[in-house]
Amino acid sequence: MTVENKVTRDLTVNTNLSPAGGGFWQAIRQVLRALPLVGVALTAALLIALVGYLIAGRQKFWRMISPNAFLAGLIATAIRFVFFIFGLVVALKIIGATALLGAVLGGAGVIGLALGFAVRDTVGNYISSLMLSLRQPFRPNEHVVIDEHEGRVIRLTSRATILMTLDGNHLRIPNSMVYKAVILNYSRNPSRRFHFDLGVDADDNSVAAIATGLQALNSLDFVVDDPNPNGIIQEVGDSNVVIRYFGWVDQRQTDFLKGRSLAIQAVKTALETAGFALPEPIYRLRFDETMQTTVTASAEKPRPQPETRGGQGVSNDSGPDPDVARMVEQERADSDGEDLLSEKCASE
Repeated sequence: MTVENKVTRDLTVNTNLSPAGGGFWQAIRQVLRALPLVGVALTAALLIALVGYLIAGRQKFWRMISPNAFLAGLIATAIRFVFFIFGLVVALKIIGATALLGAVLGGAGVIGLALGFAVRDTVGNYISSLMLSLRQPFRPNEHVVIDEHEGRVIRLTSRATILMTLDGNHLRIPNSMVYKAVILNYSRNPSRRFHFDLGVDADDNSVAAIATGLQALNSLDFVVDDPNPNGIIQEVGDSNVVIRYFGWVDQRQTDFLKGRSLAIQAVKTALETAGFALPEPIYRLRFDETMQTTVTASAEKPRPQPETRGGQGVSNDSGPDPDVARMVEQERADSDGEDLLSEKCASE
């Protein structure tokens, strides 16, 4: 079977360009006819978006109904976004291109998923900031320990928690770490317990030593009566009995470290005055018979006298140390940066 090709093609320019040109001009005419409808759609979208921006711009109202400024800003942003999407849907509905909206949202979802994996640390830190601003686990100028970081809280920002260490240094901890960390707050409960160990001779009466130490603790003004001081036998050593004493202080009136230091000194003095021996480590020296040694008794060195300042002895002041707290307040007063903490309330 034989097929004979007799098809011929017209390659003239006018014949081939006429259909393309006619289609082009027809598309332009369709666009021109649709311009009024597109204008109406854009106007509707802009009006809806404008309403959203006006509602979101009521900052005083959103701050009044929200716990903090961070959440108020988040609510305002969400309102703007919702009204923008609603305006876009209305505009596409007017011009009859709702199918395009599904394609755009589908593509945006895929892009958003990819970006989410790329910036998951940043997103996690942002969410942690939101949760911390809602929970308020600490207040400004509170003494906290976050994992191994200790200091007083300066502020909580949308990215990090800023502490001032007890050495006066600034410490920034990402909020994603703070949210997952173990937080120890020393300031939430004004009462705080201290303890210390003192050893007495194994031949002494340990119970009497406990009673003597507790009497000394009770005589200190800064040691509170409720809860009462306490003492226990912690362990029996090689040549002594270790007694652990407990006492409580009110941190609003007493510095914890100062109070503990003065309590140790008071109990030690009371035990020595009552005749209890505070044994020192015993070392046994062994010499070979062929070794000749000469032991010379050294004169007893004079005990150092208490350091004086201005003709007075060392101060027994146990009041709170205001230095770091004052620096934190000065830092907060001098800075106008964002702060998500509330000084009025905090919830667990």
